[in-house]
Amino acid sequence: MSIRTATPALAAALLFGASTPMAKLLIGDVAPLLLAGLLYLGSGLGLCLLLALRQLKRKDSERAPEALHIPQAEIPWLLGAIIFGGVIGPALLMLGLAQTSGASASLLLNVEGVPTALIAWWVFKENADRQIVLGMVAIVLGGLLLSWEPGGAAFAPGALLIVGACLCWAVDNNLTRKVSANDAMLVAGLKGLLAGVSNTALALMGGTALPSMTTLSASLVVGFLGYGLSLTLFVVALRTLGTARTGAYFSVAPLFGVAISLVLWPTMPSPLFWMAAALMALGIWLHIRERHEHEHSHEPLEHSHRHSHDEHHQHTHTFDWDATKPHTHVHRHEALTHKHPHYPDIHHRHRHAHPH
Repeated sequence: MSIRTATPALAAALLFGASTPMAKLLIGDVAPLLLAGLLYLGSGLGLCLLLALRQLKRKDSERAPEALHIPQAEIPWLLGAIIFGGVIGPALLMLGLAQTSGASASLLLNVEGVPTALIAWWVFKENADRQIVLGMVAIVLGGLLLSWEPGGAAFAPGALLIVGACLCWAVDNNLTRKVSANDAMLVAGLKGLLAGVSNTALALMGGTALPSMTTLSASLVVGFLGYGLSLTLFVVALRTLGTARTGAYFSVAPLFGVAISLVLWPTMPSPLFWMAAALMALGIWLHIRERHEHEHSHEPLEHSHRHSHDEHHQHTHTFDWDATKPHTHVHRHEALTHKHPHYPDIHHRHRHAHPH
């Protein structure tokens, strides 16, 4: 695997990690549940605006605007992802935070990568060799070390709620994988809008007042960058890497968050920070050096996504195309058996009879 292949997942982690210290600057002025709603709302509104601008640009260039829709058969997967990851997960987190210390919460939130990978491996049968598993372990250990504070991991009743939130996001990650072949910005925008409206409405119905216009605007901008663009890149990574590998890369987000916090609030990094950074770097290195190659068969498949004509896309068109630019349309893959290095992307979700 090249670093270029991993870039969308790492960029998603960077943006999401940066949103944590940014949100910390806002949390004193906005109630937690309302802030969660505004962050998601900023994500959805910002991405919908970008989608509209993209469609207008295509129209001005005399190219037909792309059809923006989710196939009917995939809508249940998307709704499930929104319910688990955008509504139930944040609600459980806010309830848990009310009963748990900040140190314990940070420590527990690093658990998300584990159930994400386990569901991908056991339920959706995504392949994983020893190197990928070891890389995942190194990244998770780095995250736990990064959040560790003496006495900070004491059990609290709210801990189960936070673990429940992590399980919800793990389910969300795996369900989103099922719709990742669609336009990434559309998937992320729909998730942001529906989750944002739900959480914001819950907060307002609970009696929470809206903050000042300055704080409101800042919350929407942070949500657009840290949730909207981040989620778009996360969906792109799901399409090319699969859930477990994307979840592993995304688990380095706390490292980026702490590093940015050290810039905003300058202090000398602790030895634990450097140990955590080393473990996460080791995990990323193990993932990047992966080479998964064996003879495999592709079943006939029909779907739509942005593509160029590589070895997996050899089809004719009913429209004019200059044979060089990537394009999007419904196309069919015929049965094919061959051998080459690959990952659990949208074209390689076959089962494995034995570990590779």
